[in-house]
Amino acid sequence: MRLYNSAVSGNCYKVRLLAAQLGLPLELVEMDVLDRSDRPDVLGGLNPALRVPTLVLDDGRALGESGAILCFLAEGTPYLPDDRYQRAQVLQWLFFEQYDLEPNIAVARFWLAVSGTPGRWAAELPAKQEAGYRTLAAMERHLAERGFLVGERYTVADIALYGYTNVAEEGGFVLGRFPAVQAWLARVASQPGHIPIDG
Repeated sequence: MRLYNSAVSGNCYKVRLLAAQLGLPLELVEMDVLDRSDRPDVLGGLNPALRVPTLVLDDGRALGESGAILCFLAEGTPYLPDDRYQRAQVLQWLFFEQYDLEPNIAVARFWLAVSGTPGRWAAELPAKQEAGYRTLAAMERHLAERGFLVGERYTVADIALYGYTNVAEEGGFVLGRFPAVQAWLARVASQPGHIPIDG
């Protein structure tokens, strides 16, 4: 399988992490996260959104959006529950990640650590960080009473939220305010086959 990837992207990292834990080899094609001028030529026939990650299966079919790719790869494995309700809970967290976590924590990180022009975003950053802290507080409440996000087992829900939460401090977030989130991050990092974002 070929993964159109950006090494700094938490969305791409989620896919690489699950693939590593499943023992699935990936051919990585690196895409520039800042200069996207080649994306219509490279991704135009594969992903209408022209975003990474984009996964191309061995039979040539392509799939975009990290949550969709995670669910596809996890099908029939312990990382995606068979139980209908637990599967819906996994989807709930995947939507939460893309609606609340990624637009705030990931964007703040991009502005400060990736864009190369952190000062450009100074006026907008406080609002992103405030919303990001609300997201972390929601996770803290949930994780204060459980080891993992769904069904007391490690699933793609954990992988999805780990992708950007584990690098939230690069967006100026103080994770020390969230002990349950920190403990959960450590549990995720201790899972067999785990790789770091820069690994």
